[in-house]
Amino acid sequence: MTSYDSEIEKLRAEVSCATLLERLPPPWLLDRAESTKNCLKYRRGPGEVIIVNHGGRGWWDAQSDAKGDVFDLAQHLDPGLNFGQVRKLLRPFIGLAPAYPAASARRRRDFPDATPAERWEPRPPLRPASPGWQYLTIERGLPDLILKAAAAADVLREGAYGSPWFAHRDEAGRVTHVEIRAQNFKGSLAGGVKTLFRFPGGDPPFKRLVVAEAPIDALSIAVIEQCQPNTLYAATGGGMGSATIAAIKQVLAGMAGQPDAFCSATDANSAGDRYAARHREIAEKAGVGFVRLRPPIENGDWNDIIKQQAQQRDGS
Repeated sequence: MTSYDSEIEKLRAEVSCATLLERLPPPWLLDRAESTKNCLKYRRGPGEVIIVNHGGRGWWDAQSDAKGDVFDLAQHLDPGLNFGQVRKLLRPFIGLAPAYPAASARRRRDFPDATPAERWEPRPPLRPASPGWQYLTIERGLPDLILKAAAAADVLREGAYGSPWFAHRDEAGRVTHVEIRAQNFKGSLAGGVKTLFRFPGGDPPFKRLVVAEAPIDALSIAVIEQCQPNTLYAATGGGMGSATIAAIKQVLAGMAGQPDAFCSATDANSAGDRYAARHREIAEKAGVGFVRLRPPIENGDWNDIIKQQAQQRDGS
């Protein structure tokens, strides 16, 4: 092995992708609530998410297929760098530990060893007049009818302190991840894997898939469309990891040849447009038609439309 090769291996082995994200400007910040010991979730601008895995030696971009080692990460962050420039950039980072606290030292909560599915199981359906119901109807403008339908479809349950819990499920219907939204809280249960939040507009088989970023947005567009029976309303929970992309492809496999089968209902901002572009690529590979359902409020989402309509009704 030449000295050139040995330096490359040393850089790969001793420079943490997490350290690079934290120290290169503008810095990325660790999302501790959605990170695990083996999967660290870093955020920067709106919608920008990079996952660090393999003990800091690997990474992947939640918005694209980009992934690799620390060399690939440096060029992903600054595409103008050539390989020699990357080596020079990485040398000062050899042996530097990231600043995040150890994942195992995070404060333990109730049911620390339970999976999201196990924590979901004993929770009751979200009830009218509960704090979560009031939050979704008063603050988010969702009508009672859609909340009753979501509860009946078992995608919405009542969590701690009456907070709304939204389930992600795989193709077999198993709960893989749980998102939590409340008046003063936005997060998820630890230990889950994002697939898709799935709210059926009717009975399968479906001819149309509408994908939003958040479950509340998926329910909002279902309200706006009067819950089309041929449609599955879904949400990714933000960025798309490999499990989410696989889930989308699995749904689209049954829609081959359908016109306008994949409707991307992501937010009306640059991050939402990037997600939509990725959705278009998935649709093209799946052989289905694609439509961009962009919210008409710039920098808004589909729930903003619902809230605007509710305000107009109240003011009339």
